[in-house]
Amino acid sequence: MSFFLAILLFMFIGDAVCWWLADRLLRRALRPGFWRIVNGAFFLLQAGVLAAILFIRTRGITTDLLGSKPILAAVYLWHLVLLPLLLVGLLIRGLWLVGRRAWAGPRVPGLEPGDISRRRFLALAAGGGPMILCAGVTTIGLRQIEDFRIRRLTLMLAQLPPQLDGLTIAHVTDLHVGRFTQGAVLERIVAATNALEADLVLMTGDLINYEIRDLPLAMALTGRLRAAHGVFLCEGNHDLIEDGPQFVERVKRAGHRLLVNESALLRIRGADVQILGARWGGNLPAANRAERYRVAGIESAMTDLVRQREEGVFPILLAHHPHVFDYAGSIPLTLAGHTHGGQLMLTENFGCGPAMFRYWSGLYRRDERALVVSNGVGNWLPLRTRAPAEIVHLTLRAV
Repeated sequence: MSFFLAILLFMFIGDAVCWWLADRLLRRALRPGFWRIVNGAFFLLQAGVLAAILFIRTRGITTDLLGSKPILAAVYLWHLVLLPLLLVGLLIRGLWLVGRRAWAGPRVPGLEPGDISRRRFLALAAGGGPMILCAGVTTIGLRQIEDFRIRRLTLMLAQLPPQLDGLTIAHVTDLHVGRFTQGAVLERIVAATNALEADLVLMTGDLINYEIRDLPLAMALTGRLRAAHGVFLCEGNHDLIEDGPQFVERVKRAGHRLLVNESALLRIRGADVQILGARWGGNLPAANRAERYRVAGIESAMTDLVRQREEGVFPILLAHHPHVFDYAGSIPLTLAGHTHGGQLMLTENFGCGPAMFRYWSGLYRRDERALVVSNGVGNWLPLRTRAPAEIVHLTLRAV
């Protein structure tokens, strides 16, 4: 909790610092009074909406007051992406200027280049930078928020029974039904998944973004997914944010096959298949909410789950966090999500993905085992770079 409060404090202080610096620049800009008011309104909106989000969530209030997708997108992208980058940039520039002045000595007054109108324009451009960046990035994010691809992978598995050669799986994960994944895109996700005509639809967590009130819509969509041998789910961290026990109870009561450290046995083409679904965060005391969401709980969850494996049956493991791969024993196929493909990647192997996860997107192998990590098809943050939303279509082949 103290870490969370520190992050929030950082955000509000960052807003104040950026407002103050931008205001100083805009005092020297063209029409300074107008632009200082616009700048103040921008930062007041950012801090005000952030404070409102925190108040509503901590009080458990159900409201559509913050239902404007563009405003929410702007606040999310500003505080989670742009503000940290700008503050780091300001720190680097400050250190560079201190070093430059230490080497070059004091500056001589009266030697500023350019005429006064040019300096005023540059002051306006620099002072308005945060607003321009936020508007541009928000526009880009909202334009891509409903896009997704079908990613097709053929996977050779030594342990696959010959009868299951050619088995197809539609791997759907991280729908995040809620603020940023809603409306027509959900219908397109269902239609695209059903069009694959897969043998199995396997879902690896974060069905909802966090609000339980979005669960009926999410379950209605899940109920419309079709596969020859069924649809199976495991839980994700976002599913448990508002009320984990209620999420599990309602999904199971609705007849959906949600596996919480449980397994299901199937007969497909004359071969036995076992679907194992990992619990998020391990079997930890419910009173210890902070520990429940930590990756440290993966090992305890997997210790319990691996014991359920049936001999002579082909197992498939569903887990939200991809690091379960390290504790999956000899299970030949693991499916996971959670990473969103790294969300913000500069290149295929450089960005938030490898900075935060050992496995973040695509196919990973170890000995005769395989892990497939999907980028997910929904969004909690309305911006992706080089990590497109996706539904993964797997075709399994016997070696």
